Amino acid sequence: MDLNADLGETVEGVPTADDAAMFAVVTSASIACGGHAGDASSMRAAVADAAAAGVAVGAHPSYLDRAGFGRRRMSVEPIELRAQVLGQLQALVRAGADLRYVKPHGALYHAASDDPATAAAVAGAVADLSAELGRAVPVLGLAGAIEGAAARSGLPFRLEAFLDRGYRSDGSLVPRGEAGALLDDPIAAAERALRLATEGVVVAVTGEEVHSDAVSLCVHGDSPGAVSMARAVRSALDAAGIAVRAPW
Repeated sequence: MDLNADLGETVEGVPTADDAAMFAVVTSASIACGGHAGDASSMRAAVADAAAAGVAVGAHPSYLDRAGFGRRRMSVEPIELRAQVLGQLQALVRAGADLRYVKPHGALYHAASDDPATAAAVAGAVADLSAELGRAVPVLGLAGAIEGAAARSGLPFRLEAFLDRGYRSDGSLVPRGEAGALLDDPIAAAERALRLATEGVVVAVTGEEVHSDAVSLCVHGDSPGAVSMARAVRSALDAAGIAVRAPW
């Protein structure tokens, strides 16, 4: 099972997470590449830190929305969105990344899951980069439109699950700002990780069990208590004899 976090999310040079502590725990890091946070300097630093820690690097592109931290859904023509995402991926590669996967950020992540046009634009950008690199780069995300778009673009798709976000009964996430959207209990996060790893189940806020074939578990780097949660999850998985490693 993979444990990932969204890192390198600097805003005006200030990190939004304790990246050093998170790099010591996770096995994959989704690095902000300029759309919602991060710049050339932070990308280079995050790539170097990941290499030093033996952590796989993924790209974390978003809508070009630094003011809203990429959490506002935006109307962008698919051809333009494809170019915007590709530009972010290329920026991370120029920063020295041995790019192993792509995971959209925030509103783009959710739009790619439920909107076929957005999904096609994102997958198209990843396919464009894959052609430049000479290998197919996997897409990491929730089930939905992006899964089919990735397949049509000749890209592997990997499913993830969240340890610090509330789930609805249909497998979607409770929107930020609503009751139950955010979780910050390390013990609960560890218990969820074990159930996902051993049973493929996550419990929705309404009590239903939701099936998940996730191969990667996410703790957002800027979540309250992110480091404590990530450490608790890693300890629980290790204690259960579950191999924690990147699947890329």
